[in-house]
Amino acid sequence: MNEELKNTLMDKLSREQDKYRDWLKGQPPEEILHHSYEYTVREDILMSMEELTLSEAETRALLLSPSPMAILYDKFSDLETGYMDTIRDSIEDTAKDEAKKLRDLPVYPYPADHAREQGELDEYRASLRANVSCKDAIEAAIRDNYHDNRLDTAAVGQVAEQFGQERMLYVLAATVRHFDYDGRISRDNKRWANTIPVYKNKDGMGGDSTTQFVVCSHPGLTDLFLTGARREQPLTADEIKAEAARLMGKLQEPVQPNSPGGTHFMAEVSRDFMERAGAKDTAALQKLLPFRSLALSNLKDRRGVYALIGKDEDRSQSLRRPSVRSKLQQASAEQKQPAAKKNDLEL
Repeated sequence: MNEELKNTLMDKLSREQDKYRDWLKGQPPEEILHHSYEYTVREDILMSMEELTLSEAETRALLLSPSPMAILYDKFSDLETGYMDTIRDSIEDTAKDEAKKLRDLPVYPYPADHAREQGELDEYRASLRANVSCKDAIEAAIRDNYHDNRLDTAAVGQVAEQFGQERMLYVLAATVRHFDYDGRISRDNKRWANTIPVYKNKDGMGGDSTTQFVVCSHPGLTDLFLTGARREQPLTADEIKAEAARLMGKLQEPVQPNSPGGTHFMAEVSRDFMERAGAKDTAALQKLLPFRSLALSNLKDRRGVYALIGKDEDRSQSLRRPSVRSKLQQASAEQKQPAAKKNDLEL
């Protein structure tokens, strides 16, 4: 776990305990005696925290709580076994619970005015705090995983595990939209970001509260991180159909066969598509293209995967319509996350 993050949590717990101690000193003697057990346990929690190593996700989750010491004590007070071992177990269990709550917390995309009108300010504030923490985690993941001009793909999984893919992608979309003018962010990622609803959120000073969770890492590295994060997203039926339509257009363009030997018409399959595609996705792509001789293949001395069809194919045909059964299979596949890619992302 990041030592600086642990120190931040220890500082927050200590300040909360100091505030509790100051309050206790101002109480009548009977009240002080009544709370002596709680005070002792809270001191022991502080001591135990020095020895424990929580995960980064668990530490961030506790940091997001307004009163982490209080929830740790409440968890312990509900248990009736052991003492110091129980305190340690209680801390770990509570941290795991809080980390799960953070991971499962829904993204609240609407501005404060809407939340106020709908009586949803608590949801809005919780989501905003999580967004800011997610932004910090992305910056930390980029900083910790960028070495020798390469961004390790572990960076994406590190953040997704803590905050879930939905929040991670939402924060990245807000970031890209904020830096839309920056040429170091790819046009493809900018196009994607503009499909994600990110509402302007005016604060009391006339600014935009969404800037609180804009990632401030180097834009080129943020772009690499986002590209990696998007690769973890399963392809949708619409994306497969769009790629099939694009390939159809490319295969229909040339007047003469354009393969190296002049025997086939060919078009390169989008590299983004191939990065994200599983076997079922490529099979669905091939089913949409109406050519009997169609093959997806690598070519000697060329990068990428190419769609090839014989020179005698009728290229005036239209895309096939997917069957109802295929649509149902695709919908089921979209609910599953593909395995993480092993290759690093290179700047």
